[in-house]
Amino acid sequence: MAWDEWEQLKARAVEGKSPNMRLNQLPADGGGGGTGDLVVHQDDLGAVGHEANILYDDVKSQADIAAAGAGKGSTGSTMQAAATLKSHGFQTGSALETTVEMWTSQVKSVLQACAHISDHLDYTQKLHAEDDAKIGAVLRGRDGSAVSVSQLNEYFK
Repeated sequence: MAWDEWEQLKARAVEGKSPNMRLNQLPADGGGGGTGDLVVHQDDLGAVGHEANILYDDVKSQADIAAAGAGKGSTGSTMQAAATLKSHGFQTGSALETTVEMWTSQVKSVLQACAHISDHLDYTQKLHAEDDAKIGAVLRGRDGSAVSVSQLNEYFK
């Protein structure tokens, strides 16, 4: 794509002539309702972590086809069916066994991802709360008042 073509596409998107194209930027007038900074509230992190935990529980309880109807110590009814089919010379038995192994592997991957998301968000929430407390303690004047913006600006020079 040539540069001028990109510029033309951007102009058409801004004019609204390309309804399916949206530019990932704030309007030139600075609108958009925010400062442009990424803000995440503790409640948001907790809600996402909670949803990941619910998804984990749902997947774990509903996706285990290999052990469906199996008692403790059993190999699972689906795997028993695969073994029976194989013992009678049906190729479907091997295919079913492979399917169960792949399915189980994929379910474990999804469960690990959900657990990782939930655990990471819990950790992030705790870490940011600790960081906020440290920053709040450090960024106070000797008299306990908040440090001024001009004083903060000195740190970044």
